Amino acid sequence: MKIIDTHCDALYKMQQAKRSNTFLDFKKEKTLDTNLERLKEGELLLQCFAIFISPEVPTDKLWEYALEQAELFHTEIIEKNSEMKFIKRWDEIDSLKDREIGAILTLEGADAFGNDLNKLKELYDLGVMSVGLTWNHANLCADGVGEERGAGLTALGKEVVKLNNEHRVLTDVSHLSIKGFWDVMELANYPIASHSNARSVCDHPRNLNDEQIKCLFEKNGLIHVVFNPPFIKENANKVKISDLIKHIDHLCSLGGVNKIGFGSDFDGIDCYITSLENSAKYQNLINELLKYYSEDEVKGFAYQNFLKFRPVYES
Repeated sequence: MKIIDTHCDALYKMQQAKRSNTFLDFKKEKTLDTNLERLKEGELLLQCFAIFISPEVPTDKLWEYALEQAELFHTEIIEKNSEMKFIKRWDEIDSLKDREIGAILTLEGADAFGNDLNKLKELYDLGVMSVGLTWNHANLCADGVGEERGAGLTALGKEVVKLNNEHRVLTDVSHLSIKGFWDVMELANYPIASHSNARSVCDHPRNLNDEQIKCLFEKNGLIHVVFNPPFIKENANKVKISDLIKHIDHLCSLGGVNKIGFGSDFDGIDCYITSLENSAKYQNLINELLKYYSEDEVKGFAYQNFLKFRPVYES
């Protein structure tokens, strides 16, 4: 069954290696959870690749790091692999041929462009089609879930959401503070939680509470479940696919059967769900879901819900 995955950190891992004078071959590098061989085996239709910059990077280097990851996306993933197709408009997904995998560039944290909206527009030009305003910390746009202050969007952050709307770019609420989430809900035309779970099932600050989830669904947004064990189960030592399905069950109970997808966070996590350790194992999840849900419902989770949600262009 085809799969759409809205979040991985392969670019960050590839950049870290490059800066340590090590080359990671996207085609088959075993330290990449989302290498090409694994994407093909897992039957990926579309993989989103995040630009993520560590909070340890000095402020004056953030833009350099962002551009470097964008370059890795284009040179190492797109140009060197004919199976990978650069998606720069949402309707281009429909033109993918058999055995082609769409690749979308996303941004995790607005730190990269600071308060320079021209840099944000340059990222749009480079292919960024989804923007998460924060990682866990605060920046000039908003507070993340790890910021004790817990503030919402700044005036700049609100302007970014409006620009996302104008460019048909998704606004990602994963990692946002609770107040920031509610500010986005008031403004965003295309809200998504690209890699978050249900807080009622696992009480972790990176997960969304029921009130947030219901509002996201009412706004026609999506929540893509994340495979990071600490976000799935309080005792994260041994997490099974059935534990992840508990989150999907809960989201469905809130009316989200048509609003659920997958956002693995592969290459950004260092512990794994048993039998779901990399992209090649995706069909294990599908087979387990088919024990509890209809084929149409599972196809929705896997790819169709996202295809119905994506922004459309005026003819």
